[in-house]
Formats: sequence, C-alpha cells, structure tokens
Amino acid sequence: MLTKINYPFLCLLILLNTCIPDGTAQNQSIKFSGITMVAPPNPIDLRPINKIKAVNAEWVCLVPYGFIRSGSTDVQFNLNFQWWGEKEEGIVESIRLAKKAGLRVMLKPQIYMHGKWIGDLAYSSQKEWAGFEQSYTEFIMHWSDIAEKENVELFCVGTEIKQSAQQREEYWRSLIEKIRSDYCGKLCYSSNWDAYQDVPFWDALDFVGVSAYFPLSTKKTPSVKQLGNAWSEQMKELKKFSELNDKQILFTEYGYLTVDGCAGRTWELEKKIKSLSKNEQAQANAIEAMLKKFYKEDFWAGGFLWKWFPDGMGHEGYPDKDYDPQGKKAEAVIQEWYGKMNDGNN
Repeated sequence: MLTKINYPFLCLLILLNTCIPDGTAQNQSIKFSGITMVAPPNPIDLRPINKIKAVNAEWVCLVPYGFIRSGSTDVQFNLNFQWWGEKEEGIVESIRLAKKAGLRVMLKPQIYMHGKWIGDLAYSSQKEWAGFEQSYTEFIMHWSDIAEKENVELFCVGTEIKQSAQQREEYWRSLIEKIRSDYCGKLCYSSNWDAYQDVPFWDALDFVGVSAYFPLSTKKTPSVKQLGNAWSEQMKELKKFSELNDKQILFTEYGYLTVDGCAGRTWELEKKIKSLSKNEQAQANAIEAMLKKFYKEDFWAGGFLWKWFPDGMGHEGYPDKDYDPQGKKAEAVIQEWYGKMNDGNN
C-alpha cells in the first residue's frame, strides 16, 4: 500500500542529512570563511574559483542582481543586458564550478536602485507595497528554486531592504515560509550594520545576517590593536543580540577599501574614492583586526569578504583602491586567518 509522503518532514530530513555540513546545527558554532565573487561579465572556468579557494575560503557568495527604478514597484531581472554572472545561465554555471572546486555556496540575490540606497525604498500606499511585494516574491522565488535545484547550502532572502523589513513584517514572514516550503538549505537576511536590531523576523531565519561596515576609526592607518579595541563595544552588542535571539551572527558582508581611513565611514569614502590615497596596510590591518577579534567567538558565524574580481573582471576602474584584496597585503592576511577558522571547523 502506498503511504502519503509528508513533504515538509522529508525536506527536513534532507536538510539535516545533506544540505548542511556536519557540525552546523542550529545551536552549534560554525565559521563561514567566505568570499563574495563579483558577477563576471563573461563566462569563466575553474581558474578564478581556484584562486578564491587558494586563500583558504571554504564558501563563495554569488550575487544575482535585480533592478528597480525609484518610484517603481517592478523588480526586473535576468535581462539580456546584464552580465553573464548575474543571469540564470551564469549563476547556475558558477554554482557548479564552485562545487566542483570543493566550495560551498551562499546565493544572495540583491536589488539595485540607481542613484539611491535600496534601504530607503518605501511606498505611501498599501497598493504600492503590494505591487512591490508581488514582484519581489517572483524575483526571490526564482532564485530560491535554483538554489534548491543546485543544492546551494545557504540562501539570503534579502539584502539591506531596510524600510520594508521594518514596516512589513507580515510579508517577510510569509515570504520566508514560502521559501522554506521548497528550499532545504539554511536561510539568512542581510541587514545593514545600523539596523540589525530593528529587524522583527530573525526568529524565522537560521542566522542574524549583518553587512558589517561598522565605522571604527578615521585615522589613515590605525593599528590592528587600535582597531581591535574599537571593535569591543560593537562585539558586546552583537554578542548580546545573538544570545537574545539564540542565533549566530553572520557577517553577510564585510570589507574595507584600499585607501586611507578605510576603517571609518566607508559609504562616504566610496563617493570620493578616486581622490583618496591608496593604502594597502590600512586595509590589511582592518581585516586582520576584525578576524583576530571574532574568529574564536562562538556567537560569530564568520563572514563573506566583499569582494573578489574573477580574472580581474567586473571592476569599476579602480581595483587598486577597491574592496578586493587580490595581489595586496590583505590577501595573505585572509589566507592566514581563514586557515585558522577552518581548523576550528574541523
């Protein structure tokens, strides 16, 4: 006699046995040694993936972008003009290459709004919110379906959509439930560093995700020790929040420009980057201070460095000053500390 299959239970069994590596259950400590790879404009092979693995990264984050115009409710994605690595073809192949190289994957779909930060996206009427939410659901479910088909281990349901996350709790809870109905991996949301305490639905997710661009120092080249001390108060708050929510804190993004004062208000530095002086030591010190301060903390789940240009593709004309560590002092720092983090996972 055929027995009716309990699909949610089956999905849970698959999650526990295949989707997530050993030792990464909800209340156990895991360290994500991750790199965010910029979507390549053109197809790639294993070479740029292997270079990520060479710095002891065990995870890679892939980012398929969608676009929304200011004042519009329509999220557009998978468009002909987009780069290969932002569209379905490139994302699927990049996932397969990463897995072939032995890396695990976070898929982190993001929406970009020209000229404005997506966190400021808001609407004045219920009709507009509903229109956006319908469109965003289509966008995110497209990618969660791919994440499930390609056995992606970690999926990010949204990134820095601040006003929506704070004002539309019911929508986000229903969206997360919808994703969980057919995706068996772990889920996170990526909140900006100054808003993670205001996200009302962390209990529905597996990690508290933070874009960790905390301003620490405006000095040109603060030392590792100085930056470590500057992290202390933020660490206390993050640890307290982790304990309150019974979730590890995951730095879904962290990183520093290769310029003077890079440990300060990085979003302001981005606007004037071409006029700033290159400073590899400042970047290396900032990365080392963060990893050294956090890597032994059980409440911290590790993070994904922002960012890495595959075969040098995808930069905006100033890779020597950008967040990437490639060919800079920071590359050796990441290799050393990610190696220590990985030892702790084994």
